[in-house]
Amino acid sequence: MEERTGLVTLLGNPVTLLGPELRPGDTAPDAVLVDNDLKEVRLSKFAGRVRVLASVPSLDTPVCAMETRRFNAEAGGLGEGVVVLTVSMDLPFAQKRWCGAAGVDRVVTLSDHREAAFGLAYGVLIKEVRLLARAVFVVDAGGTIRHVQLVEEVGEEPDYEAVLAAARALL
Repeated sequence: MEERTGLVTLLGNPVTLLGPELRPGDTAPDAVLVDNDLKEVRLSKFAGRVRVLASVPSLDTPVCAMETRRFNAEAGGLGEGVVVLTVSMDLPFAQKRWCGAAGVDRVVTLSDHREAAFGLAYGVLIKEVRLLARAVFVVDAGGTIRHVQLVEEVGEEPDYEAVLAAARALL
């Protein structure tokens, strides 16, 4: 398994990312995740639509909560051709509870807790804590990655405008 260092910090401390470095132009890997009803879901299920894939450490942290709420608010303006997916290591029960309490109804939350398939395929699994680094991948309807944003400090928010511009450019 490829290990990458020097790219991301967690609370100011350098961490190791497991998995490949994905770049624009790469084919988006498929991965099996778990939805809020404990059903397995393949990312390929969303093929044919522009996908905004946001990985976060945990919805139960302030920055992840802000990010997911922001993408939820923006999702309505992106239209039916775009799906926003937030992936974390949180258990599906916790994701469902959090979405209900936060009023998040446009973002699809998926859990990577079983096998870390997304984290390993997208190169965002933090080795030291088995959480996902904060990153956003914008994938076109054909399955090609068009925008990658790996946030250098896990505790900081992504550049929303760059992500939204990349998604809109694909419509």
